[in-house]
Amino acid sequence: MTSSAILSHPMKPIADLPVDADLAQALLSSMAEYGEQLHGRRLWLACSGGRDSLALAALCVQLYRQGKLPFLPQLLHVNHGLQADSDTWAMHVAHWAAVQQIPCRILRAQVNGHDEQAARQARYDVMRAQLNQDDVLLLAHHADDQAETVLMRLIQGAGVNGLSGMQPWRIQTEGAQRMALWRPWLTVKRANISNYAQRLKLPYIDDPTNDAGDNVRSGLRLDIMPVLATYNSNVIDNIARSAQLLRDAQLIVNAQAAEDLQQIEVATSQLSSAQRVLNIDKLQALPIYRQRQLLHHWLGQDEPLPPAKQLVDDVFMLSQRGDADHQTALFWQARKQSYTICRYRQQLYRLSSEWRKWLALPLTKQLQPLSDFVVADADSAAAQPVSVTLRRNNKFIWQVQMMPNALAELLDNDQDDENFEITFAPLGRQQRVQTALASRPQAGKKLYQTLGVPVWLRESLVVVSAVSVQQNKEWPLLLVSPFESWILVMSRSLTDTTENAGVLDSAIRSNVIRNSAIKNNVIRNSLSINNAF
Repeated sequence: MTSSAILSHPMKPIADLPVDADLAQALLSSMAEYGEQLHGRRLWLACSGGRDSLALAALCVQLYRQGKLPFLPQLLHVNHGLQADSDTWAMHVAHWAAVQQIPCRILRAQVNGHDEQAARQARYDVMRAQLNQDDVLLLAHHADDQAETVLMRLIQGAGVNGLSGMQPWRIQTEGAQRMALWRPWLTVKRANISNYAQRLKLPYIDDPTNDAGDNVRSGLRLDIMPVLATYNSNVIDNIARSAQLLRDAQLIVNAQAAEDLQQIEVATSQLSSAQRVLNIDKLQALPIYRQRQLLHHWLGQDEPLPPAKQLVDDVFMLSQRGDADHQTALFWQARKQSYTICRYRQQLYRLSSEWRKWLALPLTKQLQPLSDFVVADADSAAAQPVSVTLRRNNKFIWQVQMMPNALAELLDNDQDDENFEITFAPLGRQQRVQTALASRPQAGKKLYQTLGVPVWLRESLVVVSAVSVQQNKEWPLLLVSPFESWILVMSRSLTDTTENAGVLDSAIRSNVIRNSAIKNNVIRNSLSINNAF
């Protein structure tokens, strides 16, 4: 089978042919710069069979055979099935790889759509599925690609981050999957690659759709770049240099935003990508330009693409409101998931849709004997907290963890013949409880306001109580939420002595009760909320 798009050069080994010094220097210099990140990782090369990717594959073969490159990447060719000759092209790449003795895998992708963006997304998805965690994907993007990218983003109104173009090294994550994208040729011109491919007589695929002029990138390549070159013959190099300068500037901006975020985020209310919180009073203490940059950085956490300027402006205006109506909610459909941005009092929240769905799951009453919380040798340094799961699904688990014997010590009232059970029950809307700092019991909206509980967390309040089996009486001890806990004033002391109330407070203080937000069944200490009362 043949295709008119494939250059009719014979298939032959290229390992011993002359190496292009400039292309080799760019690759080896980039390898030296990112050598620490590359160490110990498996490398793949995305090879469409076109001029650029086949040239990079050829150079890797040459340098590896000459002992100048410590690795030989495996080729990945994605067959989209979008062209009549797609199968022929895939066979051609596999054949060329076999002649060069370089490993090659052909992957088939299903494209949802007909534009280049849909094909690109399908290509990355299928390659990502092939790679193991932290593998490196080598890409043949060059200086001309970089110039086109910068101009595309300029006419789209991008900021410093967008105008910095493609990064030579970037970690890309999708769910739990993480891989590195490595582009060592961003300083190399297309013309240099073309000359190299011609000297080696590479039988690359010259896809006619690349120059069809029916999208922005090909339009820039065919119509705009030649005109710009008449004004300055170094336009490609200059745009690439500007991208590098803007990349350095973006690193400075990111460092400032990260430093500001450490001071302004509400650490005790964070839960990775599910819930992120800012203190509005501290935010407003910054100059306005830093407020906007911080909001841009804060919103874009956990997402591969930054938020639109309009969203940042809307969130900024929400943070500046001085009226008492904070019911406004902004919706953002990002790349990975959707978010709601809202305000409660002087805090700004970014809540994922998955998190809000989890918060809506019903809580059920649980009852366990006190003996479940009694552990031998609890004073040992290796003693583990006793855990009770209050709510879970495949995304999140909420557990209350108590140091062993803490409840038993609280209930030690010289009544060894009395049996106690511990209940964990959702707080009823009309149920009245009194926190240690309140002057009287409260219920409903008044309680929520006193405790400062946002609307979306109000169905996630649980009362921990002690129940005397003999007396059939219940004494509330604690009120817990996924992020906070409060000591409750018992309606009647178990021993009717003020001394035991002090023991209660002392025991809770010395035996920390921890509400831990846990994801994927693994305790994440960075997300654990330690409440020492």
